[in-house]
Amino acid sequence: MSLKHAILVMLENEPGTGYDLAQRFKSGIGHFWNAKHQQIYLELKKLHDDKWVEFEVEAQSEKPDKKVYHITRAGQKALKEWLRKPVKPPRVNDALLVKVFGGQPSDAPMLVAELDEHITRYRARLAEYGQMEQSYFGQDEVTRRRYRLPYLTLRRGIRYVRGTLEWLEEARALLADNGIPSQPLLAARSHSKRGKG
Repeated sequence: MSLKHAILVMLENEPGTGYDLAQRFKSGIGHFWNAKHQQIYLELKKLHDDKWVEFEVEAQSEKPDKKVYHITRAGQKALKEWLRKPVKPPRVNDALLVKVFGGQPSDAPMLVAELDEHITRYRARLAEYGQMEQSYFGQDEVTRRRYRLPYLTLRRGIRYVRGTLEWLEEARALLADNGIPSQPLLAARSHSKRGKG
């Protein structure tokens, strides 16, 4: 996926300025696709050059005029084509995992402190996602049906954060106690599934 597709998705839902899009990244798509303001403005220029978006200039009395972008038919066609193509699973680039992988026994206290910071952040994010989920379920059925696809991405985020928290807490406990895992992770899961059958 590229940034241009994320922008097209947002503009198909609602026109907006570059600033508007940056704010929407923070509150929506930004939970799973990051972009800086400058990247958004540069991509909007490329999309405009490709005729995938157009803009209308709105005059402002005390500020510079603003450009309100909307998706064109060519942009909608390009977006539909992209939606039809399967995407590859994402590759993981996680600096914390590199640190843990390359750490030495003497690094354990430092790693525990950093894991504590990540645990705090992920707990806060899980609480934020919980509020978003409550807001979704506070809507009527028609509204929930309308927003069910974005909500599915929220469910993915919740599962990701829960899984990451589980690993962070496990890694922290093992490093703090100088312990080692007691059983294989996958074998434990398959055994518990057989026991439930």
